[in-house]
Amino acid sequence: MNSAILYALVGVGIFSLGLYALILHPHLLRKILAINVMGSGLFLVLIALAKRTGEPLPDLVPQAMVITGIVVAFSATALALALMVRVAKENHRAELSDDESQQP
Repeated sequence: MNSAILYALVGVGIFSLGLYALILHPHLLRKILAINVMGSGLFLVLIALAKRTGEPLPDLVPQAMVITGIVVAFSATALALALMVRVAKENHRAELSDDESQQP
């Protein structure tokens, strides 16, 4: 097993762990963190795909996609945290529920 396959498998594992946490936890901050973990797993898979060729230099397109993805993930996290704060001010808690009778 070469290192690219190992990186890809670890990336899939990290993505799966984030997906599990996203489904399991109702708290918005934990959901935001789970989405960030999923993004990190995806970045690791993309880096593994860049290194999979037998050439001495890896492919530069997936590396550029990862760098761009990190910037976009940072911006999306900042927006999600701002929205979470607004939901917490409106509902007096940082969770989304389907039941409207629980609203204060």
